[in-house]
Amino acid sequence: MSALPAERVPGLRQLLAAQGAVLYALMLRDIRTRFFGTALGFLVTIAWPLSHLGAIILINAGLGRAAPYGQSSALWFATGTVPFIAFSYVSRFCVWGMVTNKPMLAYPIVRVTDILFSRMILEILNSVIVVVILAAAFWCFGIDFIPANLTVAASAFLAAVLLGVGFGIFNSIIAAFMPMWFTVYSLSMIVFWIASGILFVPDALPDQAVYWLSYNPVLQCVEWMRSAYYDDYGAHVLDKQYTLVWAAGSILAGLALERVVRGKILSG
Repeated sequence: MSALPAERVPGLRQLLAAQGAVLYALMLRDIRTRFFGTALGFLVTIAWPLSHLGAIILINAGLGRAAPYGQSSALWFATGTVPFIAFSYVSRFCVWGMVTNKPMLAYPIVRVTDILFSRMILEILNSVIVVVILAAAFWCFGIDFIPANLTVAASAFLAAVLLGVGFGIFNSIIAAFMPMWFTVYSLSMIVFWIASGILFVPDALPDQAVYWLSYNPVLQCVEWMRSAYYDDYGAHVLDKQYTLVWAAGSILAGLALERVVRGKILSG
């Protein structure tokens, strides 16, 4: 009996190695096919969200819009844009990964979850690199980017990423049947952008507007991030538990939906 676990270990290691090889191959394929057809495409995947983030900060700061909180308008807009970028890029490109990599399901070793997880790993890595580069840029320009509460800022970023993962998984399954859903979902990012409090302070709005906007989990991520930088920010809107329930619920719902329709996706 004691020899049985030892016999299972090599099999488990081989299984994990095979799983890792599949994920790595899918990630490498995404990098090479997403831009230019070469591995240099990875640099573009980093530059793409970074350029969006930089453009938003420069445009708003260039227009002379004063920050409602703090001394730096660049930091103010960055604290709102970073969680939104993390959510939107992780979720959107997870959906796009399903659309572009669905033919890979013809290989028996590749599963639906492999496509989802490989793209999520890649996009989460991209988001972290973007934040590091942005922090370096702020440091070069003498902008104090260190939050008053680093733990809260990291938690807000993680919540935005998890929310992106959940929305990405759920909408990826829909896109597996309707590729045009990627376009529909991408357009919905405009609504999220407008309603997520990136360019305004929700607490300054009428109570009725604040009530309805507070149901937007992306707005909650933005409020969460800014609460790490500005004292008493978002006190009347921020609900961390609500945000985490949305993130966990969307992940579980997406995985459950994948399990239910897995056979139809593979047969299609």
